[in-house]
Amino acid sequence: MKVKVTVKYLVCACLLLSSCMCAGTTAMAASPDKTGYELVWEDDFDGDTLNRNHWNVEINGSGCGNAELQYYIDDTANVAVRNGNLVLTARVQTYAGKEFTSGRVNTQGKVAFKYGIIEARIKFPRTANGLWPAFWMMGNDIKEAGWPRCGETDILEMGHADGIAAGRQEQLFNGAMHWGESPDKHIQTVGACTNSYSLQDGKYHTFSLLWTPEVIEMYVDGNDTPYLSVDISRNGENDVWKYFHKENFILLNLAVGGNFPNIHNAEKITALKNGSAEMLVDYVRVYQNKATGITHRQ
Repeated sequence: MKVKVTVKYLVCACLLLSSCMCAGTTAMAASPDKTGYELVWEDDFDGDTLNRNHWNVEINGSGCGNAELQYYIDDTANVAVRNGNLVLTARVQTYAGKEFTSGRVNTQGKVAFKYGIIEARIKFPRTANGLWPAFWMMGNDIKEAGWPRCGETDILEMGHADGIAAGRQEQLFNGAMHWGESPDKHIQTVGACTNSYSLQDGKYHTFSLLWTPEVIEMYVDGNDTPYLSVDISRNGENDVWKYFHKENFILLNLAVGGNFPNIHNAEKITALKNGSAEMLVDYVRVYQNKATGITHRQ
């Protein structure tokens, strides 16, 4: 995901692309190694309502810089807590000029952290064609620095046009990072991965980010090999280190259409033919290693 500044995958000064064929099983997450880490914050989404001390519910119909087709609204039909899950629901619903509504939440100003292992266990809807679920982070200084100077880390995105074209919508996903001094100098690196099994099989899948002073790495379902690894030390390329050593906040959302799936016409959204689709989040957790000199607030 990204903010409403420029078009993702289209406007950038430099694109560093990696790809992989991810193998493994859906066993309980083992990677990254949590030895020496402790759980410092979590939301297991127990109870009946969203904890507003942790989360903001966004209201936004701008298209979020990606020409998305939905209007994010604060309605329990779109953002709810049910049966131990955060439930984000995309719906066919006319609202303020849009033909779809959906849900997007963030922890900005409420929960932010620097370094650690950030993890979410998610059950995805079938994305084909047109849904775009995401689990990601932004620099907590976005209001002061703007995008992309704040830095953006996309831990998980699904529903890309390449997956649709290849008939692998349920397997292809990616992680990404965005940074730079201004939108016209936007740099990004993308780790696109075609998984060996469906991630839209009605089961939960675990996505983990390892963030240290030296590296950012992303893992799925405990696989030992990261699907994206970026050196954020001073030895990293393109001054990436300038943008990823600050507190970040968490975002979760379910977009409809836009530049990522390359669907800009509501009539071509087939994923909502039954009227709605849900993204379920079982938990979000942050683990930190005190030896790294982390900061955290709630």
